[in-house]
Amino acid sequence: MRAMLFEKVGQPLRLARVPMPEAGAGEVLLKVHACGICRTDLHIVDGELAEPALPLIPGHQIVGSVVRQGAGVDRFREGDRVGVPWLGGTCGVCRHCRAGRENLCDHARFTGYQRDGGLAEYAVADARFCFPIPAGYPDLQAAPLLCAGLIGYRSLVMAGDGERLGIYGFGAAAHIVTQVARFQGRRVFAFTRAGDAEAQSFAREMGAVWAGSADGPPPEALDAAIIFAPAGELVPAALRAVGKGGVVVCGGIHMSDIPSFPYDLLWGERSLRSVANLTRRDGEEFLALAPRVPVRTEVTAYPLEAAGAALEDLRSGRLRGAAVVVP
Repeated sequence: MRAMLFEKVGQPLRLARVPMPEAGAGEVLLKVHACGICRTDLHIVDGELAEPALPLIPGHQIVGSVVRQGAGVDRFREGDRVGVPWLGGTCGVCRHCRAGRENLCDHARFTGYQRDGGLAEYAVADARFCFPIPAGYPDLQAAPLLCAGLIGYRSLVMAGDGERLGIYGFGAAAHIVTQVARFQGRRVFAFTRAGDAEAQSFAREMGAVWAGSADGPPPEALDAAIIFAPAGELVPAALRAVGKGGVVVCGGIHMSDIPSFPYDLLWGERSLRSVANLTRRDGEEFLALAPRVPVRTEVTAYPLEAAGAALEDLRSGRLRGAAVVVP
C-alpha cells in the first residue's frame, strides 16, 4: 500500500510503498477514507514529542471502513464505518485505568505515535478504541471530530459551566468547540494572532461574540478560557482575562515554556489545568452530541502525497478550520 513515512526529525514525510498491515487479535483492518491533520502531528515530526516508533506512519483522526476483523472482535462488521482517535490502547490495570482515568494510563499507546496511523491507504486499530461515526457526517467532515472535536470537548468540560468563555488560538479544535459552547448557551470570545483578520472573521462566523488579538484584554472579564495555541506566554494573558474563580485550561499536548507571572494573576481562586489525551467516554459523549448541535466542520482536503504540505499550512496558520488527507 501507499503510505507517508516519518523516518527522522528534520526530514519531510516520504511517500512510500509498504507492506499491508494485518489485523491481530482484538484489532480491525480499515480501508482509510480520510485522516485529519493535527497540531500534535507537527509536534511529533518536529521532535517536540520524544520517542515516536520510527519509521512511523503518522495521523490519528482516521475515518475508515472495516475490511477485516482479528480474532475476538465482535463490535464491528465488515463495511462498518469507524473512527480512530489519538488514544490507541491502554493497559486496563494501572491505577489510572482502574479509576476510570484511562487518558492518564501509564502504558497507553497512541495512534500515529506508537502505533502506525492513518496517512496511508489502510490502517490497523484496536477495536476497543474505535468509535462508530455518526451517519450524518461525510468522511472528510467526520475526521476532525476525532481529535480536534474530542480534545476540544474534554477541554470544554474541564473549563466548567461558565457563561463567558475565551478561546486562544482559533483553529480546528476552536471552531468545533465554539459551536458546542454556543449550543450550550455560552458566549465565546476568540483570541487570535495580532492582525489576523481572517481568523477573527472565521471566529465570528462560527458564533463568537467578539474576536481580537491575543495580546490584548477581552471587553469583559471571562469565566473560563481554553488555550489551544501551543504558546506558553498565553497562560499569563489568559489568567489576566478571567475573573475571580475563573479557570484556564491548556488544551494541547505540548506547549512552549510558561513565563513567570505574579501570584496575583492566580490569586482569587483562579485555576490552571491541562488536558491529557481523551477517554472512550469522551468519544461516546461527544459523538452523540455533535449531530444534535449540529457541529459543522470546515475542512481543506489534501491528497496523500501532499500530507507534508498540509502540515506546513497548519504550521503557518494558512488553514481555515481543519486539514484532512484523503488517500
